[in-house]
Amino acid sequence: MKILPLLQFFSRQASYFVAVGIILLFVLFNSLAGCSSRAPLARVFSGFDVTFSRPYENSQAYRSFRRTYDEYALKNTIRMQQLKHFSDAFNRVRKEYLQEVDENHLLAAAVEGIKKLNGRRGTLQPVAVTEAALDALIGTLDPHSSYLNPDEYKDSRVVTSGEFGGLGIEINMNQDYKVIEIISPIADTPAYRAGLKTGDLITHVDGVSIKGRDIRFAVKMLRGKPNTDVRLTIQRQGNSPFDVTITRAKIQIESVKWQTVGGIGVVRITHFISNSQQALEDALQIIFRKLNDKMSGLVLDLRNNPGGLLDQSVAVADAFLSNGEIVSVRGRSGRSRGFSASKGDQTNGLPIVVLINRGSASASEIVAGALQDHGRAIVMGTRSFGKGSVQTITPLGWDGALRLTTALYYLPSGRTIQGFGVVPDIGITGASAVSSRRLEGDLPNALKVGEPLTRPKMRHNIKENNCPAAGKDGKDRVLGCAVMLLRSGSEDRFLALMNRRNMK
Repeated sequence: MKILPLLQFFSRQASYFVAVGIILLFVLFNSLAGCSSRAPLARVFSGFDVTFSRPYENSQAYRSFRRTYDEYALKNTIRMQQLKHFSDAFNRVRKEYLQEVDENHLLAAAVEGIKKLNGRRGTLQPVAVTEAALDALIGTLDPHSSYLNPDEYKDSRVVTSGEFGGLGIEINMNQDYKVIEIISPIADTPAYRAGLKTGDLITHVDGVSIKGRDIRFAVKMLRGKPNTDVRLTIQRQGNSPFDVTITRAKIQIESVKWQTVGGIGVVRITHFISNSQQALEDALQIIFRKLNDKMSGLVLDLRNNPGGLLDQSVAVADAFLSNGEIVSVRGRSGRSRGFSASKGDQTNGLPIVVLINRGSASASEIVAGALQDHGRAIVMGTRSFGKGSVQTITPLGWDGALRLTTALYYLPSGRTIQGFGVVPDIGITGASAVSSRRLEGDLPNALKVGEPLTRPKMRHNIKENNCPAAGKDGKDRVLGCAVMLLRSGSEDRFLALMNRRNMK
């Protein structure tokens, strides 16, 4: 049996994907891209290492935590088991987190988390006390690290398969307003069809206020059986609050969609899930057949793609590169692991435009950045989200798991995306570029890294209103500019055409 870690990367998250991570209903904690999961054997050994005394257990901070735990937790048969569960998790944070941690600070946070529990001291279930302690402790690390209780751990594994039940939205807790914020509605889901938008705030669920409640409470309110209704109160920027009723459904993510605009192929990737690379290959084959092998260019649309599985983002980038590094991952030890192109360019060098925006995060930033660094594509749109961290999912000995930030990824040029994002070669300014959504660097406890040694600068900036409309609904002007650029045959001719349109 292989005992190497099973890498399973997924960006919830965006996903931003914050407080305790992104939740993709039916519940995905964090999303935002870049997660791995340890092999089952790790769970077997983890049950043993919690029995040994650790140096921190003699510290004043730990003794304070233990007194608080003993004061609040009910003295029953699983109390000591749960205390060992906490110790197991805490020890993994100490050893495996991206950076060295301040143990005293983390234990103090755990104490405060316990003290915020409602209920009479000495009567609280140990499972609830442990969960509160771990939520608070890990919540001090960064927006994408979190403790997954058994249900959340199970759900996180379901979502990466691309099929789950719920509304079809990615959410996080907005720290300014203390309500739920929609990161992105998933295309062709109940939430998408109901008109929910990125940046919308959910203030009430079925008339019950969400303000000030934790994200688990909100998720329980939002979840439900397929074909049942839920009423959401939405606060949208510039509008009065309004209600929308949505019927829950079984969600199947179709991660790759395609269309043709004249002789241009358009492929949109909404998430990087387990079948995205195969779906991309299928889409390209269909487009080539439809256009009788006369496709003159390709638009790769990664707008509002919050990320997903790392191996799938590498495979997608590989589909457009003949050789060279795609991304490297570097952890606490400083050792680097690289992923390189190997399959060859499936489009035989066709011109490519990649579309990104503030909702493009993690795995989608890997693809856009790699193609940009290799000069394989022109990147168009707005600066991306800037999530350049890797989260590893580690099952715990008792149950549940930790999602910990364990590494950063670096593009072929050596630059990191973390906090900076991918800057487009051609920027688009206009209505669709305006968003209330914050970027990675704006989030509480966001990881800070040094300024990249090399960072491409935006070469040109154009107004969205000057772009021709395109797309199935005839309203997508950013896509229209991408198609126009490919039809122009060169960046210079495209800019000349745009200048003439601007003068009209």
